[in-house]
Amino acid sequence: MKIPTSGRWPRFALRRAARLLVSLWVLVTAAFLMIHLVPGDPVRAALGPTAPADLVLARKQELGLLEPLWRQYVTFLRHLLSGELGVSISSRLPVGETIAQRLPASAQLAAAAFLLAVAVAVPVGVVMATLTRRGRGRRTELAFTSTNVVIGAIPDFLLGVGLVYLLAVQTHLFPVAGRDGLDSYVLPVLALAIGPAAVLSRIVRVEMLAVLETDYVRTARAKRLTSLRVHLVHALPNAVTATLTLGGLLLSSLVAGTVLVENVFAWPGLGSSIVSSIVAKDYPMVQGTVLVYGAGVLLVNTLVDVVLALLDPRSAIGES
Repeated sequence: MKIPTSGRWPRFALRRAARLLVSLWVLVTAAFLMIHLVPGDPVRAALGPTAPADLVLARKQELGLLEPLWRQYVTFLRHLLSGELGVSISSRLPVGETIAQRLPASAQLAAAAFLLAVAVAVPVGVVMATLTRRGRGRRTELAFTSTNVVIGAIPDFLLGVGLVYLLAVQTHLFPVAGRDGLDSYVLPVLALAIGPAAVLSRIVRVEMLAVLETDYVRTARAKRLTSLRVHLVHALPNAVTATLTLGGLLLSSLVAGTVLVENVFAWPGLGSSIVSSIVAKDYPMVQGTVLVYGAGVLLVNTLVDVVLALLDPRSAIGES
């Protein structure tokens, strides 16, 4: 693939880099202010109402909460740039160490769900576009659209609960919870992938319907090319831009969606960690986890923008 070399490409790269840096700064600032905007005393809340006053004071001093706000912010930024995310109030372990241990489990879950959603949505969308083209298959279109709307509206954690009941409690086909072996991935991955697959397949169908009516597809048909070649070689690559855009947004939502699904399946990832940290009022741990989730979403969105620019330079790079 040829990378654009005109003057617009450097401007595009600078614009995206600036947007990413500003977004990261807003995220970091919001995470810093989180512990200061919480009503009451976060350290007292974390240690409990019966904790001695000298212990609370010592923990505040350890966390740097007795310094002026601006100095705390500068210290927070300096530690962040050096890779330090603080120390957990509950476990007394470095936040970065805990995140490093749990992040791979969450990343694997989100990546597997995304790949499954794309692998299902693209062929289903192409087939449905072929079956419902030019007003054909009205009943098929109605059934497909209605099913998509219903499935897409169900929260992933409710899907997870239903899958556990049907495929684990009733039939014992898969483990109820935990992360032990490949079969333990099936239910949480399905819970995360079903909704995005439904939404993405609907978008693929709409894009394919539009592409199938273009002049170059009609020309390809006039050359008596096989239907499979017309759809896969001429139509599908040109319908991938909008699909890729939505796919990137879905990947971002999958990263955030792992929080509730991990708790349904007792998955040892960041999702279960952040929920337990919120319950325990372990704000340094919550801060670090929010930063990791937010940075992950921003990086995914930036990566999608770059890929779109490479696939369609005129629409992506040429935007104002």
